[in-house]
Amino acid sequence: MSDIVNEAVVVLNEKLAGADIGGTAKFDIEGEGTVMMDASGARAADEDADVTLSADADTFQSILEGDTNPTSAFMTGKLKVDGDMGMAMKLAAALS
Repeated sequence: MSDIVNEAVVVLNEKLAGADIGGTAKFDIEGEGTVMMDASGARAADEDADVTLSADADTFQSILEGDTNPTSAFMTGKLKVDGDMGMAMKLAAALS
């Protein structure tokens, strides 16, 4: 498992603490791996999810660090969303 995925799990657990995204979400980080998020938090895993967000490692890192707005990344094509768009919006709000 990559360092980026390991770091993402830690950061996402901090950012999502107490937030309920209302289902399951997956970040697919190109060339690095996947992170699952649900009511119990974030973990390194690759399972079926209600929504999958895909980005390259640089974009993903920039979103986690707060330098890139997830909605802006989606609008410019740097972040792809497959599945429940409403859940993607809840997740974006929790990450901002």
